[in-house]
Amino acid sequence: MPTAPEDAITNGRTFAIISHPDAGKTTLTEKLLLYGGAIREAGAVKARRAQQHARSDWMEIERQRGISVTSTVLQFRYQGYRINLLDTPGHQDFSEDTYRTLLAADSVVMVLDAAKGVEEQTIKLYQVARRRQVPVFTFVNKLDRESRDPWDILEEIERILGISTFAMNWPVGMGMGFQGLFDRASREFEAFNRQNRTFDRMSLNDAPLDSHDRMQLQEDLELLEGAGEAFSQAAVTEGVLTPVYFGSAIANFGVETFLNGFLTMAPPPRPRESSAGWVAPEAPYFSGFVFKIQANMNPAHRDRVAFVRVCSGKFERNMPVAHVQSGRTIRLAQPQQFMAQDRAIIDEAFPGDVIGIHDTGLLHIGDTLSEKPDLRFVGFPRFSPEHFAEVELKYTLKHKQYQRGLDELVQEGLVQRYRPEDLGPQVFLGVVGPLQFEVLEYRLKQEYGVEVTLRPLGYRMARWVVEGPAEFELGRFDRVRTVIDDEGQRVLLLEDERSLERLLERHPSLRVAESSPLREHEQF
Repeated sequence: MPTAPEDAITNGRTFAIISHPDAGKTTLTEKLLLYGGAIREAGAVKARRAQQHARSDWMEIERQRGISVTSTVLQFRYQGYRINLLDTPGHQDFSEDTYRTLLAADSVVMVLDAAKGVEEQTIKLYQVARRRQVPVFTFVNKLDRESRDPWDILEEIERILGISTFAMNWPVGMGMGFQGLFDRASREFEAFNRQNRTFDRMSLNDAPLDSHDRMQLQEDLELLEGAGEAFSQAAVTEGVLTPVYFGSAIANFGVETFLNGFLTMAPPPRPRESSAGWVAPEAPYFSGFVFKIQANMNPAHRDRVAFVRVCSGKFERNMPVAHVQSGRTIRLAQPQQFMAQDRAIIDEAFPGDVIGIHDTGLLHIGDTLSEKPDLRFVGFPRFSPEHFAEVELKYTLKHKQYQRGLDELVQEGLVQRYRPEDLGPQVFLGVVGPLQFEVLEYRLKQEYGVEVTLRPLGYRMARWVVEGPAEFELGRFDRVRTVIDDEGQRVLLLEDERSLERLLERHPSLRVAESSPLREHEQF
């Protein structure tokens, strides 16, 4: 059983980037890749009609809509660090994919729009990070545009998210009056040149500031030192203090300072919880878990890739491992690493790394791969859908392609599938957000050549039956339907909470759960 070398663990960084849509997450991602030498030129994401597209947005619908709809793995090296960057969808309809991706990260970068501060989707994503007690680093973006007072932004982070802040750098001026950033660690000033969007580092004495700006900066720094939170690396590691960096991703200003500081403070791979206790990255055996499945990353080959987070030991190409859920031993012959949709075969990987393995349909999200067959990682989220539709194939001659496409997209986690309890021909789908239906239709057509009709259903919640009667007595006004999921579990589709309350009153023995009781998970 191979053990990972110590430096391979200590130099690893695996983090996810989260934000509300349009906060500049994708632009920041590209600039980080630029510094790592992973790309030569960053696409300008100035408008949804822009011809250039983000390097991390590899799916055609993402390029057309100007949004990220699926998580992406981006791997590169920078100053001796081996970096796994997990770019996540910002749109709330794809939060399920984001939540699962956060399970594979050891830290989180939270991007805020300087004009908007903490927004709704950011709050939801932050709560997942906080539940896992992972370190959170904040990048306040778009300083070169009209924005809010930096003190207000710090106060809002602390008040709404309940986490202490420490400003690592400090802006002089905002919007059109933005002059640059003072780095509190190096005591240097980064002067911003608006015309050509360049910057120069210099001592504060040499900074091109007028007396008013210089005096204001001095007052702000004194207040930060006197009344601000004291910096504590332990508090950062525990997830109770967030280092805050100000900058502009599109102007590439403050990004290098952020990246260098982040890599210094962010933790290496962390232990993972399993049925056998916590698994340390130094453990003398390979183990990992599947956190994402993606079909058709290469449309020419119609492949299916399972993304595996390496948790312990050293992964070696062709090594046999146990697929714990099925009890089978499989050989991982062609492991891959990623730069968005681009892939390269690798011979080895270490804790924190994300590898892709070819999957024939055996693997599912949350599955464990390990040299120890009695080890099972736990804590994977499964979500209760809030939108439902009946799906019907338009052209019956395409039934084989339709069945394959729907099977694969269900296994990806894009949608959940149900059938009538009497096993009739109808097929019902459930999603967390309605935009997932749009992506489903698009991908079925583009990737499988299949067109479908989706008829919305009036249900707004699903509950899995843990224990209950064989048949349900329904009232005159009850809108409840009993269906079967892909695991053979009974599921109630309900119009609202009141419908569930009436059913529980009528059937005292009924017990329900917000997701399938067959899989270990957290409920969200």
